[in-house]
Amino acid sequence: MGNPVVHFELIGPDPARLREFYGALFGWVAPAGAPVADRVSSPAEYSFIDPEPGSPAAAGGIGGGEGFAHHAIFYVGVEDVRSTLAHAEQLGATVVLKPQRNEGGHVTVAHLLDPAGNLVGIAGPS
Repeated sequence: MGNPVVHFELIGPDPARLREFYGALFGWVAPAGAPVADRVSSPAEYSFIDPEPGSPAAAGGIGGGEGFAHHAIFYVGVEDVRSTLAHAEQLGATVVLKPQRNEGGHVTVAHLLDPAGNLVGIAGPS
């Protein structure tokens, strides 16, 4: 894919709560104080999550149609979508899309809103 996705951000009014949420849900280590433009985030509150060495670029999809709400989303790979979604709810997330199996892709996906209201997807084996 030309021009691969190279970065994502999760911005909200309580960055410490978001760091706590994603650390507990996915094990992400995101200490505050990373460099950032002042118009993106309070510099003292911004975190950077380093990818694992050798991680591939993310694949992408474009779709929708009549009756589908517009949105942008990224997916985090997990071992078990249902248990991760239940854990996310315990941590304060709201389920937007219950687990859905993609028969052609042999994957299950779900959508959630994090504590700041950001739309996030999770995906794993069916």
